[in-house]
Amino acid sequence: MKVLQILPELNGGGVERGCLEVGRFLVDRGHESLVVSNGGRLVARLEAEGSRHIALPVHRKRLGSLRQVGTLRRLLEKERPDVLHLRSRLPAWLAWLAWRRLDPKARPRLVGTVHGFYSVNAYSAVMTRGETVICVSEGVRDYVLRNYPKVPAERLRVVHRGVDPADFPHGYRPSSDWLKKWRADFPQLEGKRLITLPGRITRWKGQLDFVRVIAALQTSEQAAHGLIVGEPHPRKRGFLKEVRQSVDRAGLASRISFADHRNDLREIMAVSDAVVSCSTDPEAFGRVTLEALALGRPVVGYAHGGVAEQLEAMLPEGAIPVGDVSAMAGRLSDWLRNPPTPSRENPFTLDRMLAATLEVYEELTKPRPSQRRAD
Repeated sequence: MKVLQILPELNGGGVERGCLEVGRFLVDRGHESLVVSNGGRLVARLEAEGSRHIALPVHRKRLGSLRQVGTLRRLLEKERPDVLHLRSRLPAWLAWLAWRRLDPKARPRLVGTVHGFYSVNAYSAVMTRGETVICVSEGVRDYVLRNYPKVPAERLRVVHRGVDPADFPHGYRPSSDWLKKWRADFPQLEGKRLITLPGRITRWKGQLDFVRVIAALQTSEQAAHGLIVGEPHPRKRGFLKEVRQSVDRAGLASRISFADHRNDLREIMAVSDAVVSCSTDPEAFGRVTLEALALGRPVVGYAHGGVAEQLEAMLPEGAIPVGDVSAMAGRLSDWLRNPPTPSRENPFTLDRMLAATLEVYEELTKPRPSQRRAD
């Protein structure tokens, strides 16, 4: 079959990585994979893995983007994909407007993935218009049922995100060359107990709560050192400044470091004594915390969204009431003395995710009863 996925850009993030993983999976099984986006640093990898990329400006939230509807309609008519997979709201609107103008008997089957707890409005509702709607966690399924009651429950399919155990093996240790460079780049971490908060620098990811957690550890665990890994969106640099100011005001400049965007997050988490999720809004799934758990690293996180589902399955004692900084600091203090080990049994694997996604495509593209009778 031929599958066309559409999303804003290919620079990084869970949606983008999922798109690449599905594309590679399709190609490896003899299917054809197309991706429409405005481009980005992941395009070269996408194409190297066998997908075809079509660059269109489907990322700009402005009225002029509606001009892409006609372009997309012509593209769908030319490429004739079997499945059109909507992965983000603005491109989804443009693609859906193009799709609905096609002959219903000839247009591709429509899939939408709800990747997040979007604001509830007509703009977000487009993600529920697929003939099948993939939800990346049970929490997301509940969100759709609660906020979009007109969407039939049988149209929803929970497909948890997943990681490849080969990429994130339990007990993984970085190479000696990596460790040598790491120590040279971050000499302030030598001899410290490392507590890492990975994620984009944005308010809801909870970097300000993390500063408070490290401050609460100051008296009980002098050797604890916090590491914030991630970069802000170019339009959110003001929040990064706010986080740095918070660190300075708390007198923690020597106990919290910043690592910006990294391509070696697996290695960083592997050398961390604990990984933290302080997201004040629920994560739709939270792939990074799953990666840490798969590596066998202790994860403590606010118990909501997809992170709660992961912890329930792999490390229940890591679940902390949302916003309870004191409880999180207490749990970390205990763990630095007696660290737990997450379960080796990981129900959230990449193979399961990809097989379930392909199953959705195959179910939709089976000949319909009327087609079989005509044949």
